[in-house]
Amino acid sequence: MTTTPKQPASQLRDVPASKMNEDRIEPAIKSPVRHPEGDFNNERFLDRELSWLHFNARVLELAEDASLPLLERVNFLSIFGSNLDEFFMVRVAGLKRRIATGMAVPAANSMNPVDQLELLLNSAHELQTRHAMVFADQVRPALAEEGIRITRWDELGDTERETLSAWFVSQVFPVLTPLAVDPAHPFPYISGLSLNLAVVVRNPLTGKELFARLKVPDTIARLVGIDGVKAAHSSQRTARFIPLEALIAVHLDLLFPGMEIVEHHFFRVTRNEDLEVEEDDAENLLQALEKELLRRRFGPPVRLEVVDDVNPQILELLVRELNIEDDEVFRLPAPLDLRGLGVIASLDRTELHYTKHVGHTSRFLNESETAKAANVFGAVRRRDILLHHPYDSFSTSVQAFLEQAAADPKVMAIKQTLYRTSGDSPIVDALIDAAEAGKQVLALVEIKARFDEQANISWARKLEQAGVHVVYGIVGLKTHSKLSLVVRKEGDKLRRYCHIGTGNYHPRTARYYEDFGLLTCDEAVGEDVSRLFNQLSGYAPRSTYHRLLVAPRTVRTGLLELIEKEISSAAEGKDASVYIKVNSMVDEAIIDALYRASQAGVKVNVIVRGICALRPGLPGLSENIEVRSILGRFLEHSRVFVFANSGDPLVYIGSADMMHRNLDRRVEALVSLRDQEDIDTMTGLMKRYMDDSTMSWHLGPDGAWTRHHRDADGNPLTDIQFWLMEEHARRRMSGLHN
Repeated sequence: MTTTPKQPASQLRDVPASKMNEDRIEPAIKSPVRHPEGDFNNERFLDRELSWLHFNARVLELAEDASLPLLERVNFLSIFGSNLDEFFMVRVAGLKRRIATGMAVPAANSMNPVDQLELLLNSAHELQTRHAMVFADQVRPALAEEGIRITRWDELGDTERETLSAWFVSQVFPVLTPLAVDPAHPFPYISGLSLNLAVVVRNPLTGKELFARLKVPDTIARLVGIDGVKAAHSSQRTARFIPLEALIAVHLDLLFPGMEIVEHHFFRVTRNEDLEVEEDDAENLLQALEKELLRRRFGPPVRLEVVDDVNPQILELLVRELNIEDDEVFRLPAPLDLRGLGVIASLDRTELHYTKHVGHTSRFLNESETAKAANVFGAVRRRDILLHHPYDSFSTSVQAFLEQAAADPKVMAIKQTLYRTSGDSPIVDALIDAAEAGKQVLALVEIKARFDEQANISWARKLEQAGVHVVYGIVGLKTHSKLSLVVRKEGDKLRRYCHIGTGNYHPRTARYYEDFGLLTCDEAVGEDVSRLFNQLSGYAPRSTYHRLLVAPRTVRTGLLELIEKEISSAAEGKDASVYIKVNSMVDEAIIDALYRASQAGVKVNVIVRGICALRPGLPGLSENIEVRSILGRFLEHSRVFVFANSGDPLVYIGSADMMHRNLDRRVEALVSLRDQEDIDTMTGLMKRYMDDSTMSWHLGPDGAWTRHHRDADGNPLTDIQFWLMEEHARRRMSGLHN
């Protein structure tokens, strides 16, 4: 086939990318959607955006579950708010933009874009109102019973008011900036996700009423501890808070001296914050992205949240000045923006949290209970090591792998992808240490990772300053694969050690994201990973792979071939089944292949955390497909693909979700497992995820999710995350004592 030229994200600052050799990687080969016999009309797909809202509704169900520890319920309320913010900033904003520009096309289920937007806004209204009511009617009273209260100013004593007023004057007042709105002062810019006060004041001399806007500073904790103004981090049983915006409201007279305070109302704006970088025209991707990050702040509004008792005239003013539609106005009870509940969720009240979990060192890395750190290279030479985080410690496995590589004089080179990482990342520190020790170090930093762009730009520059070779991937594609490659001199030859994962190299999120990773020194994997890094940093568009499937070229086509093999096995009366565990299931070609498999008698099992456009259980189409979703204390993030393969199972793990962006517009990598114990472990685990005795949500053919968490007698079903914690602890102890 003829390769369409692609521009490299060149580090040659003064050379236009358009003038350089562009042949770096072949574009995606989009697989045509085949239409077998039967009813394969567009109603076979669920709406992806509505499915996302259903996912967030499942998060809300956890907040509603009185059997969960109270502060974990508070945390789920905060997560719900953050999730919905991002949904509006990206998904709703994108749909509105496409409608406005005339570029919107019907969804996969043929829903008209305008009707789709109306449905989404109505559903979001219902969910956000329910969210507010869960806090007001269930969680807030339960917190009060535990001595944790969000109080009003009029509930405080004189001494407490004096203390808080003094703190306000010294710590808050200097930060505040009231902005008048009058003929000399146009309506101010309202930043996205900021909490604001709409204030009406009256001039006592003229009687004229005036409007002003006051932003609640996001640099100060949203909930102010009352008891010594320190309770936000207290472990004492009683903790009282007052919202910062309420504290500002009772001191408005200090901000408008000589004026009468008539009324005030709280409001919040959500803006379009999705990035649009025209990479093909960007001579310097880094600079183009930085400019776009500045532009993001000024995206058009897509949602206005106001308190439910807002003055209609004030609301009319906000709607007019912000150019907001009526159906984009969300009337809610105070307090707005429940993300601020994170302060309460982090209180040190152990009895109100999940039992603390600390990941253990993998039994294949820890040779004794007293060992401080295993020799990772020696362990990997003995066998492939399949890691399951957070049950297996990230710090004593992946992090130790890179830290030991940085310190090992036999290590010649390290190559690493970085999509997201923490602000104090030991991974970045290890790469810097390796470069400063004279090793060849390559870091592929994906600076287009959504909402982590600025942090990744900072890390890229820090790495470059330390002598690390930093590249930014391939123009037009995000590098989402999770890869580490270490080249070590052993005797008279070089050996390659690899880590291929399903999650980011992020030590902090690795403590609560569920992910798999493979540590291996298998030669075929080493060759594959080397070739992929060469594609990403150089020119190798025709690379072929043995144990990797790599998007955008072979992940979709490879998975389709494996599904077709299961269909053939079923026709021959052989063992035929598919297990897929992903964050999202949207790609039409993959879904249609699973429908064909179902029609052929293949048992299809899908575990999806978030979006699912596949309809299970439709007679004649998908009656052999079951879909489950598992949410809990850990965020299910791994991507796993298991095929029965006529009794000789094939298992792949990797970074790719079943979405167009992953399969067509990202560099993704899946690796096949080879160790039989790992294959058996993964196959058994997928069966346990799907088992009816496991707590989960079940997707029906109508798109509705039903929670199954108790049996017919009312007893709790098995929480697979707690089961895995116990199972890993048991295996570790068994391994230490054998």
